[in-house]
Amino acid sequence: MDDSRIIELFWARDEKAVSEAEKKYGQYCYTIANNILLNHEDASECVNDMLLSAWNTIPPNRPEYLPGFLGSITRNLSLKKLRKKLAEKRGGGKQNLVMEELEECIPSEKSIDEQLEAKELVKVINSFLETLKPEERKVFLRRYWFYDSVRDISSRYHYSESKVKSMLKRTRDRLRIRLQEEDIWV
Repeated sequence: MDDSRIIELFWARDEKAVSEAEKKYGQYCYTIANNILLNHEDASECVNDMLLSAWNTIPPNRPEYLPGFLGSITRNLSLKKLRKKLAEKRGGGKQNLVMEELEECIPSEKSIDEQLEAKELVKVINSFLETLKPEERKVFLRRYWFYDSVRDISSRYHYSESKVKSMLKRTRDRLRIRLQEEDIWV
């Protein structure tokens, strides 16, 4: 079933929308959640929560790009669950490593002023991503949006792991410079 039809089912409050969304995007969203949480049960729970959230937010929202909308919900739910688990355990994992890689170029939200600049930060990062070559953008998003490992990225795009690491480092360096130019650097 095509995305516009699934969205129409949501708008019509037809429960078939949930099953069709799960059939078409369940595995995609599971992969996002599992890459973040590294736990089958938690990832499956996030997919179920995403479907409930989609049901509750469509309407009033009418997503232009359904997989991005559902993926974003899944990612946010997964990160929320991860923060809760880490607060309970005070543990670590690959998620912390991924975020540490970006810490060197993205400011932390310590002050009210920085929090107010969050929307501007999103705009700058989005415009930065548009300047990247498609292969650089794909690698960057696979790492920092989908939380893929360097090994998974290298396998997906048939690059060596060292090439992926180099691409990520160069892209982070360019992002850092861009943020400094926009006076977002702290």
